[in-house]
Amino acid sequence: MAEENVTDPAQRRFETLRGCTRQLSGTRPSTLRESLDDLAGGSHDLDTRTDVYGNGIVEALEQRVAELLGTEAAAFFPTGTMAQQVALRCWAERTGDPTVAMHPLAHPEVHERFAYSQLSGLRSVWPSTERRIATADEVAECAEPFGTLMLELPLRDAGFLLPSWEELEAVVGAARARDAVVHFDGARLWETVPHFGRPLPEIAALADSVYVSFYKTLGGISGAALAGPATFTDQARTWRHRYGGQLYQQWPAALSALRGIERELPRLGAYVEHAKAVAGAIAGAVAAVPGARVFPEPPHTHQFQLWLPFPAELLNETATLFAEQTGEAVLPLMWHEPGLPGISFTELTVAGPGLEWSAEEVGKAVGAFLRRLRAAG
Repeated sequence: MAEENVTDPAQRRFETLRGCTRQLSGTRPSTLRESLDDLAGGSHDLDTRTDVYGNGIVEALEQRVAELLGTEAAAFFPTGTMAQQVALRCWAERTGDPTVAMHPLAHPEVHERFAYSQLSGLRSVWPSTERRIATADEVAECAEPFGTLMLELPLRDAGFLLPSWEELEAVVGAARARDAVVHFDGARLWETVPHFGRPLPEIAALADSVYVSFYKTLGGISGAALAGPATFTDQARTWRHRYGGQLYQQWPAALSALRGIERELPRLGAYVEHAKAVAGAIAGAVAAVPGARVFPEPPHTHQFQLWLPFPAELLNETATLFAEQTGEAVLPLMWHEPGLPGISFTELTVAGPGLEWSAEEVGKAVGAFLRRLRAAG
C-alpha cells in the first residue's frame, strides 16, 4: 500500500497564510524575493560598504542602537542566545559571583538548553516562582546571594507581562542594595514604552546592560545587540569572537534590523493600543466558554495569550481549515498544550496586519471560529 502524501504542517501553514486576504496575528509570511525587495526599501544607502567582521553597516546599526537606548555603546550578535550567555558571563567575571537571579520562566531557563551553566559554569536562583516578575521584597529576601539580577521585559512565557514603572524601579533598587548588577533581557524591550510611559533611554538606564532582539518586534531577519558601557561591550565582543559569533559578513541581518527600526518602531504605540481593543473583543467572544481566557487583559504590550479548553490538535486543524475556507486567519494556526488536561493556548501579536481588523470584526470572526470548533469537537 502506497504511503499517503502528507503535507508538511509548516508548509501548510505557510501556504494557508499566504493565501489569506487578512490575518489578525503576526505578519504575513514572505517569499525570498519579497524579503529581498523589502531590504532595499529602507532609507539606508545601499551603495555604501557592507561589512567585514563587523564594520560597515554592522557598525552603523550598533551606533543606532546605542543612540536609541541612550547607552555608551552596543555590540551586534548573530543570535540572542549567544548575546545572553555572553552578558551573564561578562558580569560573572566582573562581580566574581557566578550566580544569576532570574525567573524560572526566563528564556535561559526554558529555551536555551541551560547554556549559561553548560558553557559558562553559572548557576541560577529564583527569587520567585509566581507567574509574574519578582517583586522588590522577593529580590531583597532571596535566600541566596547573587551577582546579577536578570529581568526579562516583558516576561514572555508568563503572558508578556510587565511590572509597573514604580515596581520595576523598586526591583532594581532591591538588587542594587544587594550589590548586584542588573541585566535586562529586553528581547522585546522596544514594545514596553507605552506600558511604562517612559522613553527607551530612561528604561534602559535602570540596568547595567540591555539585550535587544532585531527579529522579535522589529521583524528583522535575525540578530541581537548588547548595549551598555563601552568597557562592557568591548569585553562582550571578545567573548562573541570566542563563541563563534565573529562572522565574516552579516549585512543582510544588519540591514533588515535598520529597516525594522525605521518602519516598526514608530508604529508600536498604535499596535499596543489596538491590541487592547482586539483582546477585549476576543474576551467578549469567548466569555461563554468555560475555562477560556485572554491573558493578560488588557495586554501589557501588543502581544498576549489566549487559552481555550480544547486539545491543541483540534485547535490547529480547525484554525487552519477556517483560514483556508474563509481566506481570513483570525487566530494563529499554532496552539500548544502546557501539560494541563484539555487546555491549550496560543500567542497573538497585533502588528501591521492586525490594524486592518476592527474590534467588532474580530469578535464576529472569533465567534464563527468557536462555532466551527464546537461542531468539529
